[in-house]
Amino acid sequence: MTLGATTMNLERSLLTLAAGLALGWLPAVAEQPSSYDPAALVRETVRKEVNASTESTKVMFRDQKVTTHGSQTRLIIETHEGTAGMLIAIDGKPLTTQQRQGELERLERLANNPQELKKKQKAERDDADRTMRIVKALPDAFLYEPDGTEPEKPELGKPGDGLLRLKFRPNPNYDPPTRTEQVLTGMQGYILIDAKQHRIAKIDGTLFKDVGFGWGILGHLDKGGRFLVTQKDLGDGDWEVTRMDLDFTGRALFFKKIGIQSNEVVFDYHTAPDVTFAQAVELLKKEESELAANGQLNNGDPPK
Repeated sequence: MTLGATTMNLERSLLTLAAGLALGWLPAVAEQPSSYDPAALVRETVRKEVNASTESTKVMFRDQKVTTHGSQTRLIIETHEGTAGMLIAIDGKPLTTQQRQGELERLERLANNPQELKKKQKAERDDADRTMRIVKALPDAFLYEPDGTEPEKPELGKPGDGLLRLKFRPNPNYDPPTRTEQVLTGMQGYILIDAKQHRIAKIDGTLFKDVGFGWGILGHLDKGGRFLVTQKDLGDGDWEVTRMDLDFTGRALFFKKIGIQSNEVVFDYHTAPDVTFAQAVELLKKEESELAANGQLNNGDPPK
């Protein structure tokens, strides 16, 4: 595996931790059971998350990602042929005529080139596989203990359900089967679970020590690295990610510095029609034109 591929796979693995949304004035707080088995709750919740990942509901949404290089906002539609995304704003400003033309040409190439689309589909399947590896590892990789309750919020959980909070720390008996799961051995934090729906509303983890990957030969992640992911119920049991924060540094193969820092907010969800990738591209163009006509390309801010 090349250095570039190693670094890319590391970033994707971190992003998947990232893998796999109305309220009243006084949000309800979960009624904490007098006693419950945290491990059993996490295991059942993970089972529900994994099952939900196979459901066929497709959505359209906006994604705003902020990195050290600035911010980018995209319109995204999920299809059975892959995810179609169109860049619509950079640093809060609509694309220039030249930038927009380049984005349209990129989408047309993907829609009309079966081989390129297959490469994209494979990359998305690989990312989904890494997501499921991380999610499936949660019951065994950590030890959990109750840590009170928290109310649901507009960006996380389901209205009226409230959330159970569990602290987690590494399970000393856990042996990560691949490099993807190895990062979990140095992480601690907390998780918010909707116990009624058995869904994860939030997970917040921080590296409390340096963690090597590839037995330390390929590189390491520095102590203090952090990730945060939130989810909310859109209705009808469809939960979607609303926020992903990543902040990691380290080295790959002793020399290559790793720096991953991003804050991503996902908003404006609605159900998407069952379309092909090429049809999704046409829908993106239409949606982008409507937003532009209404002056909403640069002021459709995500919820705070």
